[in-house]
Amino acid sequence: MFFCYLSAKDALGVIPRLRDDLLDIPNIPKYYFDKNDMFWIAVSDDNRVIGMIGTDTVSETDIWLKRLFVKPEMKRNGIAGALLSVVEKYAKSKGVLSIHTRFSNDYIEASCFYPSKGFIESESNEGLRHFIKSI
Repeated sequence: MFFCYLSAKDALGVIPRLRDDLLDIPNIPKYYFDKNDMFWIAVSDDNRVIGMIGTDTVSETDIWLKRLFVKPEMKRNGIAGALLSVVEKYAKSKGVLSIHTRFSNDYIEASCFYPSKGFIESESNEGLRHFIKSI
């Protein structure tokens, strides 16, 4: 999982910072499941992590996406879309109405990916873009 995250960040030209939720794998429940959030990974046929996505619930009707990454050599194979689809099904089952994401202006792929999946930009400030999708 670390390699997937690090290689995805490196491909973006970003110096990766491992966050507590990724460093403390045995306690993933503390960061996700215990808070009624989820974390999914996509695994290749040879048992390698090739993608990941998590949620961060901020209200009964709104969640944020966390950690949507796909290994660079696996991009454009539908993995990110499949992971997002899992989140959308989960969100609908919980009665969530909106999914949010935020990313740097430098993330060109994200600025193409999210609108193609129905996200609409709601604001941009301090180098970050905020997108929302109503479900």
